[in-house]
Order: sequence, then structure tokens, then C-alpha cells
Amino acid sequence: MRNIIYFSNNAATTGNFKDLMKAGRMDIVLHVIIATFFLSHDFRKDTKLHLVFYGMPDPPKHIEIQVTDDLDISKKDVGNLIKKILYKYKPGKKTEVLPGCFIEKKSFLKVIEELQEQGKEVFILDKKGEDIRKAEIPDDSVFILGDHKGLPKKEMKRLKKTLTSVSIGPKTYFASQTVAIVNNELDRRNL
Repeated sequence: MRNIIYFSNNAATTGNFKDLMKAGRMDIVLHVIIATFFLSHDFRKDTKLHLVFYGMPDPPKHIEIQVTDDLDISKKDVGNLIKKILYKYKPGKKTEVLPGCFIEKKSFLKVIEELQEQGKEVFILDKKGEDIRKAEIPDDSVFILGDHKGLPKKEMKRLKKTLTSVSIGPKTYFASQTVAIVNNELDRRNL
């Protein structure tokens, strides 16, 4: 199972938004979800996406999504999926809103820590990192990327000390493109 963590500095932490741009660039989140799970005439069921939102009014929020046979999902309705998940947040517990879709209050670093405790190797996507095509990547890995503002400097500095940095190339890509490139690399390796 591959895991992707997408961190957003500003994504709304409640479901009462109308405009995706004014909801802390929720439009980027939707593109990341599509790039993570949607294939031509199919879905990725070997991937778990962790969305960590630090926007207002109630940060942090951790949303975990894994496509299952019981999850009815379409590209046209991804925005409503996120709204529904955010609306169903219950303080003090991890809530399964829809099959494979959970929400809870959890920090970015705590999400990473828990995945490491499960024995997963965690990679941070960084333009200065080792070329992903040359990196040794085990099965069941985790990849971290940030929104258009990147990861918080303090956390980035701390994470670079303990995690392996990998790069998808010399150019800076959109978050959704980065996810597609990582997925393609892992597909080519049958991971």
C-alpha cells in the first residue's frame, strides 16, 4: 500500500465553503485527489491519501481516503466529497464518514510519526533531493508533499534530518502533477 501525505497551509477545516479558491486553495486538494486515485476507466485501490489541513477555522484536520468497492466517487463530485467529510468531523474521535474516508483532528507531524511506527519508510519530496529514479524505494512507502506554499519551514528542517529527500526532477511541478509522477514511478517498479 502506497501512502501520500498532502499538507495544506490554508485549506479550510470546515465544510461550509462555496468558492474553492477562497477555501484555502481547495482546488489544489481536488486535483491531488484526482491524480492520486483516478486512472482511465479505473481507480487506484493500492493507495491511501492523507490530507492534512491547517487552515481556519479549526486546524489541524487529517483526512484519510482509500478508494474501496463501496465508495461511490467521481471526478465531478470530489469537492462535495471533501465538504461531506469535513462536515462529519466529531471532536475527539476518528470518524469514518464514507467507506474508506476518515476524518480526525491530528497534526502533520503526528500523521508522519504514526506511519513510521507502522514500519513505513517516509520520503519527502524536495527539488534538492535524490533523483527518485535512482532512489531505493521499498514497497509500502510514504511520500510527503506540500501545497503551493510548500511545507512549513520549521517542519521541513526537522523532517530533512530524519527522512530521505527525493526529487522528481529539476523543475517545480504542481502538487497534482507531482503525485502523478510519483505514482508513475511506483507503477513502473510494480510497487
